[in-house]
Amino acid sequence: MLCQECGKRPASLHFTKIINGEKTEYHICEACARERGEAIPGTSNGFSIHNLISGLLDFTPAATVGSKPAELRCGQCGLTYSQFGKLGRFGCSACYQYFSDRLNPLLKRVHGNVVHVGKVPRKINSEIQGKREIERLKKELQKSVEKEEFETAARIRDKIRELEKKNASM
Repeated sequence: MLCQECGKRPASLHFTKIINGEKTEYHICEACARERGEAIPGTSNGFSIHNLISGLLDFTPAATVGSKPAELRCGQCGLTYSQFGKLGRFGCSACYQYFSDRLNPLLKRVHGNVVHVGKVPRKINSEIQGKREIERLKKELQKSVEKEEFETAARIRDKIRELEKKNASM
């Protein structure tokens, strides 16, 4: 495939841009990409996971408030939050706890949730499935109580009790 810009050199960069919901595919050569100022993987302006994390960290609420944020530091390994932004990785497992105030909004934005749920095959572990069902029902119960739908809440409560008894007997 030839570059769609110059039509002379082979297209070596293929990417898709979505702007305001409109998807556009580009197939261009490296020279045309440089002229357009596009990020080229493997170069100094290229895309990397570290750039992605740093970019996301720049939009954290503490960074956009305008006041100078206090330097957060992990109490176990000593890594600072700004070092994490540059490196794109933590120094130890305790960093998750020390930086949780800033990480949770970031994780929610990236993954849509701050708790990893994962997948469990249905046939393998019914106990885990039961616990998840109970957690789901408890959230549903809470919503029903907030909406003052007490008959629905009572049915959900009974279902939770039934599942808890079933799980206890396993």
